[in-house]
Amino acid sequence: MSRDLSVRPASKSALDSVASMLRRAGLLADDVRTAPAQFFVAAVDGEPVGVSGVELHGNAALLRSVAVVADARGSGYGRALTAAAADHAAERDAETLYLLTETAPGYFESLGFRRCTRDDAPATIRETTEFAELCPESAVCMRAPTATVLEAARDGGRTD
Repeated sequence: MSRDLSVRPASKSALDSVASMLRRAGLLADDVRTAPAQFFVAAVDGEPVGVSGVELHGNAALLRSVAVVADARGSGYGRALTAAAADHAAERDAETLYLLTETAPGYFESLGFRRCTRDDAPATIRETTEFAELCPESAVCMRAPTATVLEAARDGGRTD
């Protein structure tokens, strides 16, 4: 990972850029401006290389929209973005993270997530726009303790 990497919360004025990056990665971006999410932007030498987001819902949170530009993948930026989102959730007492993915279950398993059914998610998560409207039923639902994800993301994606 570059030592010039910065991961910062996205300002409201940066949300259009967040949505654009998500769309280029083939991810959902229709509700970026309206979702009750905190988004994060990773940049190397001032150039955006990735985004992530997290929605807080009581003691549960929805990890969403982790994306890294194609030519920067494999550099640890996704882990840094996941750590930023998990840290944000942990600081606000979210004990469990949930997510939906169509393309990266193996990646998220390396960070401590395990597959579950959508019905296993609490109602506050199931009622989010991402769960209820945007993600297809074919998306894999996953969950993990927030502390596990944070530790794995900071430790290079190893869960023992």
